[in-house]
Parts: sequence; C-alpha cells; structure tokens
Amino acid sequence: MTPEQQQQKDAQYMRRALQEAQQAYQEGEIPIGAVVVCQDRIIARAHNLTETLHDVTAHAEMQAITQAANELGGKYLTDCTLYVTVEPCTMCAGALGWSQIPRVVYGCQDEKRGYQLYAPRALHPRCKITGGILEEECRQLMQDFFRQKR
Repeated sequence: MTPEQQQQKDAQYMRRALQEAQQAYQEGEIPIGAVVVCQDRIIARAHNLTETLHDVTAHAEMQAITQAANELGGKYLTDCTLYVTVEPCTMCAGALGWSQIPRVVYGCQDEKRGYQLYAPRALHPRCKITGGILEEECRQLMQDFFRQKR
C-alpha cells in the first residue's frame, strides 16, 4: 500500500471514529470516539461512557478494546489498528500496550493528559503511532464541547 493510500484509509476510519465522538457529544460525554479495525473490517466501535456508566475507566479506547477482544475471542489485538479521535491517556495507552496492538492512529494530541507526556513507553514496544489524522476536525469537536460546557 502506498503512503497516499494508507493516508486515505486512515482518514476513512478516523471519520468513523469521529461519528462515535459525535455520538458521545450528543450524549453529554467528552467527545472521543474509537474504532478497532482488523483485516480491513471494523470489529469494534465505541465512545466515552464515563458519565453514563459512572465509571472513570469507561474511555472510548477501553470500551473498544473490550469489544474487539470479545469479537476476536482473545485478549490480544495483534492484527488490529485502533483509530481514536484524541491521543490516548496513560491508562488507555497501558491497556493498549497489554493488548499488544501493533498500530494506534489518533486525531489530535491531548496536551494535558496524553500518554506521550506522562508515559511515552506505555504502548507495546513495536507499536507504530500515527498522529494528526483529521486533526482539525477532532480538535474542533473537543473545543466546541468544552466551550458549550463553560
């Protein structure tokens, strides 16, 4: 696959993650969405549910990891890619590391809580990270949400 084709595919799946983030926004949740792709097929889709479930661990990535593991029938996501609208936090990066996911693609950085700031080695050592996919759309959704809250 050429780099241009990979960028197009990444944008396609990030749009699906953005749909999840918009669902979270409509539910009053912080608008972060995630999808897990395995063999060019979405096997999990999720968004933040921390308010709905009264659970601080109910981040989009955590929900997506659980769904994907259930779909595959095992705890390792070694043939998968996670697409998430915002850089994972330390907790989610740790869980992604344990899942042995080989690739994480995110939209915009989380400058206050992102894993790169606090735990840059939390992901699996062989995990490839791609950031900045549909970055502006992802950032804008977050900014709109917090502007509305204030």
